[in-house]
Amino acid sequence: MNYLAHAYLSFHQPELITGNLIADYVKGQHQLEQYSPGIQQGIRIHRAIDAFTDQHPVTSQAKTFFRASCGLYSGVFTDVVYDHFLATDTTRFSEDSLYDFSAEVYDVITGQGDTLPADFLRMFSYMKEFNWLFNYRHNDGIERAFRGLSSRAQHLKSSPAIVFAVFLEHYEALRGCYQAFFPELQAYVENLLQNENR
Repeated sequence: MNYLAHAYLSFHQPELITGNLIADYVKGQHQLEQYSPGIQQGIRIHRAIDAFTDQHPVTSQAKTFFRASCGLYSGVFTDVVYDHFLATDTTRFSEDSLYDFSAEVYDVITGQGDTLPADFLRMFSYMKEFNWLFNYRHNDGIERAFRGLSSRAQHLKSSPAIVFAVFLEHYEALRGCYQAFFPELQAYVENLLQNENR
């Protein structure tokens, strides 16, 4: 999953939000142990979310739409697409509540100062400046995200414009994948947290 989903599945808990967002930038046990137990829990939850998502048959189905244009990067683009459908899911967010939630996440991370990984903080400065979490709601925000991903994907077969055209062509089918998958993911994470917090 991408940043919005990881933040959302932290359920407004600041340490979980922090750990869930920085997890990809924390390598090895030594780095993990530098953080509080709550942030460590967020890092573990992030990794569990990614594993559940990657192994889920609905995600495999969603990735097939992007495989011809994206090859091995099909999962990365699918993650961004899931964030779009989460951002537009009216059972979870209105436009105003998504804007407020995005601001909440930025405030949580900003409140950590420079205690987080430097590479993450460089990325986060762009996330906050361009309000990625909120702008996943809009197609032009997804198009910009695709361009950013393409610039970092050295072996991508196609241009971001082609990948975005695939997204638009299969929009309703991809929405159906999100609708089938995300409730299962949320239930999985809630169960993990209940078991960890016993």
